[in-house]
Amino acid sequence: MKGKILIVDDDTAHLSMLQTVLKSIPHLIECVTDGEDAIRAAREKPYDLILMDVRMTNIDGMEALQKIKELNPSIPIIIMTAYSTVDKAVEAMKLGAYDYLTKPLNLDELKITIERAMKHLQLFVENARLKEKISSELSFLGIIGSSPSMKEVIDIAKIAAPTGATILITGESGTGKELFAKAIHNNSNRRKKRLVSVNCAALNETLLESELFGHEKGSFTGADKQRRGLFLSADQGTIFLDEIGEIPMLMQVKLLRAIQEREIQRVGSDKTIKVDVRIVVATNKNLEDEVKKGNFREDLFYRLNVINIRVPPLRERKEDIPLLAQNFLTKHTRENRKNLKGFTPMAMDALTKYQWPGNVRELENTIERAIILSMGQYISEKDLPTTVMKKYQPGDSFQKQISGIGGKSLDEVESIAIIETLEQTGGNKTEAAKILNITRTTLNNKLKKYRLNTLEFSKHSYRPSKHNVSQ
Repeated sequence: MKGKILIVDDDTAHLSMLQTVLKSIPHLIECVTDGEDAIRAAREKPYDLILMDVRMTNIDGMEALQKIKELNPSIPIIIMTAYSTVDKAVEAMKLGAYDYLTKPLNLDELKITIERAMKHLQLFVENARLKEKISSELSFLGIIGSSPSMKEVIDIAKIAAPTGATILITGESGTGKELFAKAIHNNSNRRKKRLVSVNCAALNETLLESELFGHEKGSFTGADKQRRGLFLSADQGTIFLDEIGEIPMLMQVKLLRAIQEREIQRVGSDKTIKVDVRIVVATNKNLEDEVKKGNFREDLFYRLNVINIRVPPLRERKEDIPLLAQNFLTKHTRENRKNLKGFTPMAMDALTKYQWPGNVRELENTIERAIILSMGQYISEKDLPTTVMKKYQPGDSFQKQISGIGGKSLDEVESIAIIETLEQTGGNKTEAAKILNITRTTLNNKLKKYRLNTLEFSKHSYRPSKHNVSQ
């Protein structure tokens, strides 16, 4: 790590000596002769390490140490002094000094201390980056999906989240638009402040204005006290306006002003209040069509449509259904105190082939219902509602697998379950193991036992005759 070091010493001869000696290390060296100059330099430039004397004319090293640490707590500062005492050393360490060296300096020790401090800083920076990365990944953990369409949407959301851009999330009801809003907030610079959610469709025009912007006491019947409003509650945070396509035209005008001017006006007040909020909105309507119909203001649409995130319906990402189903199974078996291990192949096949007009929400409700009704260890097709099973037709390959299953051995039945599950997951052994409720190691052992090659499993390449299953 090549860094930038600032040396602070009013003894010009000592300063020159240090500058010469430290030329042998791969760092850029800058020098000043006073604590005041050191504070100014630290304010203006990003240094990786400061080597500073204690006794100086205008501002001494201890005072400069304290003020520089206020500017940048993470910067390592090594203190040098010719008047070493235990008390001074303790005081320096309490103020945040990285180390305390006594003049005349042992130059080898000095170089080792500098390199140790630089490595410490590098670890600090890498740790901060790792935490940021983990935080980013954790923020999107609630959004389950490995399909190409979902990966693309998640990638866009991750890029947009740290910015201050207004975000419009579109998609059918039940696709998880609110999950994206929460993940975007949790991965933004405003994550330490509030995320305030509003369902615009649940409130009439008068109530919506009062909810968003607040009201003064006595401004209308029932207004017995002043109300702050949700925009103010979300100040320096994020406000999520769900079902934005449902707000009346007059409220659209007021919302447009709030977004453009970054200020609100309470109902019954003639004063404006400045607010700093990030706007995230969602709708299941096509706002461009609503603009053409005259139901939605064009200028407001363009204000909201800075970043458009379209969450695909479940029927467009069917490869995610096994992952979602297993996740909901784990969640709701725990909540309902049941002990289910997974899904029968036919049940999973039916879940995958159903069109899911209610999207992820409907899938979750279906899994919870099946868990409650199931009397065995696996959810079967009998536990699924008639809406899912009504038009279900097993595929040819699946029919061949289950035909005559009663006459097959336990090994053959188990191998069929593994084959079908791997087919559903496109050969992904980790996800297949989750669905089968076994470890990946156990799955690998069974693949060896039944001589199954996972390379043969892909979305459209299932060929039963290729699989050599022990009799």
